[in-house]
Amino acid sequence: MVKVSKEYDYIIAGSGCAGLSLLHGMLSDPLLRKKKLLIIDKEKKEKNDRTWCYWEKEKGPFESIVHHEWKTLEFLTPDYTRRFDLEPYSYKMIRGIDFYMYVMGLASSYDNVDFKYDAIEKIDADTDKALVKTTSGTYSAPFVFNSTSLFHPEMNPENSLLQHFEGWVIRTDQPVFDEKVGTLMDFRPNQKHGTTFMYVLPTSSNEALIEYTLFTEKILEKEEYKAALKEYIRDCLNLDSYEILHTEFGIIPMSLARFESSPSGSERIVNIGTAGGFTKASSGYTFQFIQKNIESILEALKKGKSPNMSTPFREQVYQWYDRTLLDVLISNKMEGREVFAKIFRKRSPRSILAFLGNESSAWDDLQIMSSLPVLPFLTSGVKQLIKR
Repeated sequence: MVKVSKEYDYIIAGSGCAGLSLLHGMLSDPLLRKKKLLIIDKEKKEKNDRTWCYWEKEKGPFESIVHHEWKTLEFLTPDYTRRFDLEPYSYKMIRGIDFYMYVMGLASSYDNVDFKYDAIEKIDADTDKALVKTTSGTYSAPFVFNSTSLFHPEMNPENSLLQHFEGWVIRTDQPVFDEKVGTLMDFRPNQKHGTTFMYVLPTSSNEALIEYTLFTEKILEKEEYKAALKEYIRDCLNLDSYEILHTEFGIIPMSLARFESSPSGSERIVNIGTAGGFTKASSGYTFQFIQKNIESILEALKKGKSPNMSTPFREQVYQWYDRTLLDVLISNKMEGREVFAKIFRKRSPRSILAFLGNESSAWDDLQIMSSLPVLPFLTSGVKQLIKR
């Protein structure tokens, strides 16, 4: 029999975006905030290691820490530029350090919340409880919510791309940015590696996040990211003098591999975040999909139902759309720049954001699909249907 160090009502394995979003949701709810909670991670979140951007219509649960938001965005290619209003959406930015400090600050006022900083070796379950084994002990709860990579499927160049990026927050001496307008995608950079674009997200007239982003099979040498950023800032933003305030680097899987909501069919282990398939396979966006999943989990827990829920049919349709586009990119049927350019040339910003956010109507879906060439998407779509 396994010796259990301590028992809890819920265990959250991993204290990144998904884990802390779930913790925030539990502590914000009168029915759940008194539960005995354990959060386990190998290290404390104390660094500004990432930036999350997302769009939504209303004020969300993290509105108080939104660093900046934009009502207008731009899309650019070498021969096409479009500036568009986002109504009814806003495009929002949250800095990692603000998110971590906000949730950790909330949790610090609760005696029933424990944090343990230790390496997780194994997560297992039987019929009535789940177990998390770390290097120093074993902990149990009726449910474990896992956002670690322990149950990730096998990913390789045949079934996956990597979205990888380096971002710089820069400051200029003179006011050169319009903080009301963000650049969602600038495809003017060289496409020699694959789908490649820049984000430019100004937060003031002299400060902006510039991010070099690629969808490719493998990451680049470190100096290539720096060279590309310097070239873009010089040639496209026409800036020679600036200060780099902050840098960040990240890798997000964009995969046809199956990220299961529950490993090995266990009802007691619930995968959340990227581990549960809540990184959008076709774009890499994660934050807003995590929040929707957390909302569903909280509703189930409050009703005494299992938080391990089946995927609604409409979400399965969106997953098929994502897998179809990803298959088109992996098999090189079309370049990413060409795909996104065709959509942004022909469709309204509202319908595009609704589609990318899994909030579109069937009519929106048809409009988006009619913007794209039939043959590559038909063959990839049929292929992904057969594989289901």
